[in-house]
Amino acid sequence: MPFNLEDLQQHNSGLLNLLTEHLPDMLWVKDLDGKYLYTNKAICDGLLMAKDTEEPIGKGDVFFALRERETHSDKPNWHTFGELCFNSDQVVIDTDKAMRFEEYGNIKGKLLYLEVYKAPFYDSEGKVLGTVGTGRDITELKNIQLDLQESLRILEKQREQLEFQANHDALTGLPNRVLFMDRLNQFIELSKRTGKVMAVLFIDLDSFKEINDSLGHDIGDKVLVEVSNRMKMHMRSSDTLSRLGGDEFSIILNNLTDTEDITNIIINGMESFKKPFLVDNNTLHISMSVGISLYPNDGDTAHSLLKNADAAMYKAKQNGRNTYSFYDEEMTKKAYERIFLETELRKALKNDELTVYYQPQMNAGNEKVVGMEALVRWIHPEMGMIFPDRFIPLAELTGMIVSLDRVVMTKAIKEFKKWYELGLNPGKISLNLSIKQLEEEDFFDFIKELVESSECLFKNIEFEVTETQVMNNPEESISALRKLNDLGINISIDDFGTGYSSLSYLKRLPINKLKIDKSFVDNLPNDPEDSAITKTIVSLCKSLSLDVIAEGVETQEQKEFLLANGCSLIQGYLYSKPIPAQEMQKFLEKYNKR
Repeated sequence: MPFNLEDLQQHNSGLLNLLTEHLPDMLWVKDLDGKYLYTNKAICDGLLMAKDTEEPIGKGDVFFALRERETHSDKPNWHTFGELCFNSDQVVIDTDKAMRFEEYGNIKGKLLYLEVYKAPFYDSEGKVLGTVGTGRDITELKNIQLDLQESLRILEKQREQLEFQANHDALTGLPNRVLFMDRLNQFIELSKRTGKVMAVLFIDLDSFKEINDSLGHDIGDKVLVEVSNRMKMHMRSSDTLSRLGGDEFSIILNNLTDTEDITNIIINGMESFKKPFLVDNNTLHISMSVGISLYPNDGDTAHSLLKNADAAMYKAKQNGRNTYSFYDEEMTKKAYERIFLETELRKALKNDELTVYYQPQMNAGNEKVVGMEALVRWIHPEMGMIFPDRFIPLAELTGMIVSLDRVVMTKAIKEFKKWYELGLNPGKISLNLSIKQLEEEDFFDFIKELVESSECLFKNIEFEVTETQVMNNPEESISALRKLNDLGINISIDDFGTGYSSLSYLKRLPINKLKIDKSFVDNLPNDPEDSAITKTIVSLCKSLSLDVIAEGVETQEQKEFLLANGCSLIQGYLYSKPIPAQEMQKFLEKYNKR
């Protein structure tokens, strides 16, 4: 059969019409005014809601948009395709380019996304007659993409939160030690390039433990937040404040010209702390001790600068607290010694290296022993005898004083009871008592059990507390000491005259004895001021019906002066230095068996 071109064209045209009508993708042709010249069934059913493919001919998107809005008049916030998307036709005509668009709108009560391709529509001479387009529903794909984007956004937010938590203190929001050290390393590199001085401040709050112990950790946490806020108020924007942990903070001060800049910042900060902190109806007075190290003089690494600032802070604590101190090499030596000594002291408590020495307390009038003070000595296996002035302050600072005191009490009372059983009449055993001991919940149970189990009498026990410790917190000290006094235990104030206690508190304290400090006894009887102070203390004790004892008596002249002025109880090298138990027993046999 011969090839018939006309039949073939008709056949192909029929196939094309069949294909476009049943194609799931939307197809259309528009004129220059945006009116439809052709639509397939997919666009009529899915986008225009036309009754057939003939209805859209000669009409534009606005017609169908208005009809859709009328159909859903209860949805005034909807936006239809016709309102949002018809401008893209004009973009294709103006640019004379085929383009891809992603269009969306509300159709049939839901949001629909289309992927649309549009291109200019030409006549046989190349003149633009309108546009031809095809569209595909990508709503499901788009929703997956949007869900994925939201998931990624949430994951990014979680990552940022985790990163913040890893690098910031949970309580105050300040940089933690990890971030602080990272920034410190950065500032070191910056200072190397600029040649500017940089300082590291190590800050420790004074007596913060007492706030936690007395008011609870919730109040303590609120105090730390208020402290960090007040610190930030007096810092430059270029500085970094960090909470290292507990009540320890650190600051990086960079781009400094001289040390005067540092002291000004510290002094301003300390001045701001003079205003009380008001936390949950509690008025709290807080101070801080500050140590300072400088780059590059005091270290060229983040670790060395922070370590040396810590050593300087410890010196500030030793200098009375509420002050600041700069680092020097001697501090490093002392800091290492302190760390070594702390480690060894913990071993000593564990390995029973602590022993008790006794210093007799005498009645100078009849030369009889009336008691003795129990004094701790540390017999180190390598360093030998270590005296209390080296390790007692460290024990107080670290809290080991509680265990140390109890070791001394246990050993001394046991030995003391034995001397009574031997008929040596040792008088009273005087035990040094740290105020920290009274803060322990189990202390009163401990001392009752110790005394009763040793079959010792409460009236034969005397606790010595320093005037300075008592006056740090007089109200709580009075309450705790009264509980001991109620047991029958005598209370003595040690180092009297050095702590500046008021007479009103002295009257209220449940005490039985005052001990005249060695510093007043040393220059008796030649120093007029010390003589006057000693006489005043003796007179005060008589008026308050208190016993009085003088410590540090070394000469016959001192003894005679004290006796002449009404103080017969003395303690010192004139009679004996502190001696171990075996020698103390011989001393008792010498003086109390005559």
